[in-house]
Amino acid sequence: MNEEQYVPWSTVTQTGLGALQHSEWPLYERTRRFRIYEPGVVPGLAQTEAYATALMSRIIAFYGLPDDTAAAVAGRLGRQRVLREGDHEVSMVIEEWVLRAIIGGAGVMREQFDHLAAVAELPRVTLGIIPMGVPRAMWPTTGFFLFDDAQARTELPEAEVIVTTPAEIDIYARTHAELAGMAVYGEQARALIEDARAALG
Repeated sequence: MNEEQYVPWSTVTQTGLGALQHSEWPLYERTRRFRIYEPGVVPGLAQTEAYATALMSRIIAFYGLPDDTAAAVAGRLGRQRVLREGDHEVSMVIEEWVLRAIIGGAGVMREQFDHLAAVAELPRVTLGIIPMGVPRAMWPTTGFFLFDDAQARTELPEAEVIVTTPAEIDIYARTHAELAGMAVYGEQARALIEDARAALG
């Protein structure tokens, strides 16, 4: 693999979004430590079927892809077994705004809040939420996944960037650590989820 790959979505979605989602299962299965930051949406490892369906169907429509929403959602949800099987460790950090972005409607979001709170209780999962009013030691950045210390992936509107250079991976690791340090956990995180639920009316 090259030290950095710029992979246009147009090249990896030619066979559909479902095939792309399923193709990444081996990467998830061999990763032992996930470090995730998402500023805009619930990370895929914590999405409900309804939330993922709303998101994937919109992505497919936006890019004009063949409609294989069901296969794409199945592929995404299949990865979630790493939360409960094997010896994987998952650290997710999200911005509070993720809870305020209504994906799929109020009913979908209520279910998503329940699921997110349940995922946070899993023994090998840590969920941190950065409150909107917290003083920023680290600025919001694009979302990214760190797979062990082997690679980092970040998604742009037109492409995915895959980084495997150790020095650049270290930047992502330090960024995640800074963002995690601003987040709240446990009861404080659950309180933010409940605030967002209340705001739905």
